[in-house]
Amino acid sequence: MSTKSLSKADDKKTKTGNSVKIALLALATVIFILIGIILVCVGYIVAIRTSPSLRSEQSRQTIVSEGEVISDISKKSGQSVVSVITEQNRIVNSYFGQRSVIGQAAGTGVIIDADGTLLTNKHVVPEGSSSVKIVTSDGTVYEDVSVLGRDPLNDIAILKVKNPKDFIPAKLGDSDSVKTGQKVIAIGNALGQFQNTVTTGIISGVGRPIEAGDQDSGQSESLTNLFQTDAAINSGNSGGPLLNYSGEVIGINTAIAADAQNIGFAIPINETKGIIASVKRTGEVQRPFLGVKFVMVNKLIAKQLNLEADNGALISSDTDSIIEGSPAQKAGLRPGDIITKINDRALDSDHPLNTVIGSYAVGDSVKLTVLSGGETRSVTIKLDKAPNI
Repeated sequence: MSTKSLSKADDKKTKTGNSVKIALLALATVIFILIGIILVCVGYIVAIRTSPSLRSEQSRQTIVSEGEVISDISKKSGQSVVSVITEQNRIVNSYFGQRSVIGQAAGTGVIIDADGTLLTNKHVVPEGSSSVKIVTSDGTVYEDVSVLGRDPLNDIAILKVKNPKDFIPAKLGDSDSVKTGQKVIAIGNALGQFQNTVTTGIISGVGRPIEAGDQDSGQSESLTNLFQTDAAINSGNSGGPLLNYSGEVIGINTAIAADAQNIGFAIPINETKGIIASVKRTGEVQRPFLGVKFVMVNKLIAKQLNLEADNGALISSDTDSIIEGSPAQKAGLRPGDIITKINDRALDSDHPLNTVIGSYAVGDSVKLTVLSGGETRSVTIKLDKAPNI
């Protein structure tokens, strides 16, 4: 009995073992088949992706997609772009001597508030303009337009339209985040004849200084910390927006290099935000200022002057480097101090002192990080209105 029982048990174990082997073999077969299918699919995908015809199709789709993005941005953002038409009295020379004539000029503006507030270049609406009118993207003409003010330190002016209807303000972006190589779109009244002309390009450089001249008046102005772009900008584009691919205004187009091809310049939008805030708060253009003469420090200057930092704003050693009664004097700043940060924003050649200060409004309190005599201290100041506005 016991022997037979043992034989039956062994027989059951043998059958069970065979069943497990068969199951494992079947599982292995399934796994191998799946691996084979995966390898075939991967090979097929790789073959397709390396196929010239597919690469061409993918490139075509990318171009079409980018074109749709540009078209969509130009349609939406174009509603916030206006043409600015001015009349000015000019003195011209002729065979009979000098005489005064009324001339007309055209530029571009950007709607920044539904109440009719517009942003443009100062040289688009110069002093002495006898009249200013705007034409919106739908062709509506507004002739009751006033100049609220002009920025004395930058090529920026603020306009106000009386009784605007259905004005759509533009979205303002963050120009501090702009990088070289970034794709951009320019919209403007090209040559004063072609309203809402759209061009595209990239940011070719940041932090550019230029000497911008006006051919009509013969006057020039030093501008700093500009964006350089190869998006086509022509006469009449001045005051128009430079947009990123999110449809946000990151700059205001202001100048071109006359002796070059596709070298244009735009004022970073953050430099206008302080003035925009002052207009909304007080109804007039107010430029905040610190009240110091300074030079931006770089590694070369730091080495030449044996400075403690290779970035920041070095207050000049001149006796008049700190303006009497200015926020800087009230805060106890001294010649030779290096301002390295404003509200934890580091100052460098791409973010100079005037630019960062310009992003705040008159009356704002800011914290300065100051390096002096090997020691770092924090100073809180309240920004005043710059004189001679």
